[in-house]
Amino acid sequence: MKQKQQLPDRLLEARKKKGISQQDLAQQAKVHFTNVGKYERGEAVPAADILNRIAKALDVTNDYLLNGTMQDKSADAISDEELLSQFRKIEKLPDDKKKLVKEFLDAFIFKADLQKQLAS
Repeated sequence: MKQKQQLPDRLLEARKKKGISQQDLAQQAKVHFTNVGKYERGEAVPAADILNRIAKALDVTNDYLLNGTMQDKSADAISDEELLSQFRKIEKLPDDKKKLVKEFLDAFIFKADLQKQLAS
């Protein structure tokens, strides 16, 4: 019988899936990199605020890390892999560039909605 995955296993799996090192995760989650190793080996359990930052850095939910009951939140929301990849790239842009992309998307969606309403 296969043992149910635990937090350390899911944490390691999510980090590898994202393709980042323990050092990268530590930097993004604002913890010391040795702590990431301890969490992955099950030698320590992250506090709630740290778990939240880790989940955000890994693009998963806290619930997934703790219980394994939810999928990658971005994959649940977006099924188009190309679009998901583009959003991940946008997420890494500086804030001013992200703002421009959001404004462009808002304008494009507004125009599409308006055209749809006018056609009705």
